[in-house]
Amino acid sequence: MENGQLIDIKGKKIYVEISHKKCDKAILYLHGGPGEGCFYFTYHQKTRLGDKFKLIAFDQRGVCRSEGISNGEAFSLDDLVDDCEGIRQFLGIKKWSIIGHSFGGYLAVLYASRYPNSIEKVIFEGPTFDFGLTAKALLKKTASLFEKYKMVENELKCIKLYNDATLSPRELVEGYMEIGEFLEENRMEIYTHNFNNPTDTGVYSDGQWDNFYNKSAIHFDRLRDEGKIFESVFPLLKKINIPCLLILGEHDAVTCPIQVQTYITEVKQGEIYTVKYSGHTPHYEAADEFCDVVTDYLTK
Repeated sequence: MENGQLIDIKGKKIYVEISHKKCDKAILYLHGGPGEGCFYFTYHQKTRLGDKFKLIAFDQRGVCRSEGISNGEAFSLDDLVDDCEGIRQFLGIKKWSIIGHSFGGYLAVLYASRYPNSIEKVIFEGPTFDFGLTAKALLKKTASLFEKYKMVENELKCIKLYNDATLSPRELVEGYMEIGEFLEENRMEIYTHNFNNPTDTGVYSDGQWDNFYNKSAIHFDRLRDEGKIFESVFPLLKKINIPCLLILGEHDAVTCPIQVQTYITEVKQGEIYTVKYSGHTPHYEAADEFCDVVTDYLTK
């Protein structure tokens, strides 16, 4: 990838990286979170997918290396969807395919629904289509880890949250986030299965990462307070008339069975591929296989 550049989209500076590949086929990567950033994806895929396609990855509005969101500034989920289209127009790309990871998969549904003529194919990687269902699945996984580490009190709290039918999607998400912190250094086991492909974050200092995370936290808090992210996108899946591929990590809890079955039922041109020995992030847990699967799908 080239060094990132800041481009102005709707009055906001957005951090974008673009591969050198002069290729007719372009891919837009939508990261998860909300607020995760694209660093980990480009670290592992810039010399893989980036050598085969024109690969575009960006930190979403207000996230990490993009310009932060200030107090009182208007910001909504709709801005993130429209930013995707704004970047396409800015770069002069007629059509592209999109990869949506986790929350990026949620965004991908919204983007494909609003701007279907801009997209050739959609690849969902461990997506969230319904935050409430994902939170329940993550609570179940977290409970199993508390059991593993003999943290019985927290295990029981997880189970209680999971079984509480009165909780809203927001309450489930916030409950999961709060209790998951008690796993401390083992928290990433909720998501990651294969830890053999580490990411070198040393290109930025600890202070810089702290600044990135602070900006991302504001991004997430604003989306949480707006509340739209807690609305399921299940009704929109049946409206997508674009070829779609769902990539699942064999050990990923995020895209729970109900969400997978809804994808199978509702998406007209939907395919599925499961990555063995991977959790929530096949793009780095199984980077070569992920690249091969995406390449085959986009070139066939």
